Amino acid sequence: MHNPITSRSSLFAAAIAFLFAVPGTSAQAQSADASQPEDQGNSKDHIIIGAGASYVPAYQGADKYIVMPVPAIDVAWGRFYANLRNGIGVNAIDTGVLTIGGGVSVMPGYRAKDAPAGIGKLAFGVGGRIYANVRKGGFIATVGATKGFSGGTKGLIADASLSYPVNISSRLTLIPTIGTTWADKKHNDRYFGVSARQSLASGLPEFHTGSGFKDASAMLTANYRLTSRISLGASGGVTTLLGKMKDSPLVYHKTQPVGFLSLSYRFGS
Repeated sequence: MHNPITSRSSLFAAAIAFLFAVPGTSAQAQSADASQPEDQGNSKDHIIIGAGASYVPAYQGADKYIVMPVPAIDVAWGRFYANLRNGIGVNAIDTGVLTIGGGVSVMPGYRAKDAPAGIGKLAFGVGGRIYANVRKGGFIATVGATKGFSGGTKGLIADASLSYPVNISSRLTLIPTIGTTWADKKHNDRYFGVSARQSLASGLPEFHTGSGFKDASAMLTANYRLTSRISLGASGGVTTLLGKMKDSPLVYHKTQPVGFLSLSYRFGS
């Protein structure tokens, strides 16, 4: 029997997982922080909480898109952090120029009803993540890796991105971001592959991948500070699949748009 609550929860998980997976979606939180007045910006501790809406594919390469409410969150308090890019964790090093941390984050999956008939679902998972940020010359470079340990593909995903926040005015900040993602064979084959059993059930040809760069993305984020604490954010961009992943029978579109809108409130000094 169709359970609307379970279905909605799965859609919510899909949206969150995709936002975690695409480099640049967390730039809204960065721009909200970067656009604060100097008397507020001197403190690293902050809590930015809000509500947003995402427009993303049901899975990478899908023919179906979903529009779902998602949280907007960027928390930095002492060594603790929580945000859409790096999940929830603790920073071991934070010099202002270099930040290195680790924690847990969401791993992507998809619902059976969103995949071709006979493929089945890929459960959403949780992984351990380590990352490093370098802020230099106005640029923000991020590299990270996530290894699944519960649900999902249990594979390894590594990502890198480069952002450059530009303060257009005292209220408006723009952040262009480029990024790419690499994944091991275990992840790519489970996410994009078609096993013999799935081939028999779906009529699609068997398909197997290897490790390699799976996607590249370009995003532009705009953050407008309505007040000293309330900000309106918008992110838009495209992701494109690379290598063998783009040739998967599960992929309808190798290049896809993504979008995210949010209204957030900043707590703290």
